[in-house]
Amino acid sequence: MSFFPRRRLPGDLADVFDAIEEMMRELERITSRFVEEYTPLSLVPREIKGPIVYGVRITIGPDGRPVIEEFGNVKRVGRKAVIEDTMEPLVDVIDEKDRVVVVAELPGIDKDKIDIRIKDNKLIIRARDKDRKYYKEIELPAEVKPETAKARYRNGVLEVTIEKKVKEEEKEEEGGIKVQVE
Repeated sequence: MSFFPRRRLPGDLADVFDAIEEMMRELERITSRFVEEYTPLSLVPREIKGPIVYGVRITIGPDGRPVIEEFGNVKRVGRKAVIEDTMEPLVDVIDEKDRVVVVAELPGIDKDKIDIRIKDNKLIIRARDKDRKYYKEIELPAEVKPETAKARYRNGVLEVTIEKKVKEEEKEEEGGIKVQVE
């Protein structure tokens, strides 16, 4: 069964509602499985400090199929849930023509407590405050120039912009970089 069957009228409002209903049914199946398989919150040890966060994000992949990603500090270990003291922030990666933009939600963190590194085409975000810890490794969709990275943090949202490396086919035969005429 396909989530988004091919339709004759893709712009038809009824088709949009059918697709939304299908996604909601899948989200309900995932949520039910989580509740059945994992430790109920009433059994969570009382010594855990800070919030317990679990969420899912549903996006449409390049092949048109839904991609479901989990985030938070609740991790799966076999059939049990383990609550870690480090949360995985919700992250969006935007692949633009000449740059990659990564947007991460890090609420409650001071700007000076954020550590961002680029290693082996991965962006690594660490943030630690007295009450919260965040950690996320993001595989970048293209090769980038780490020295061009710029980060901005406002209202709990971190935005990292990194220029892409110029591909070999964009270089001229003499070894120079091709300049596009606007």
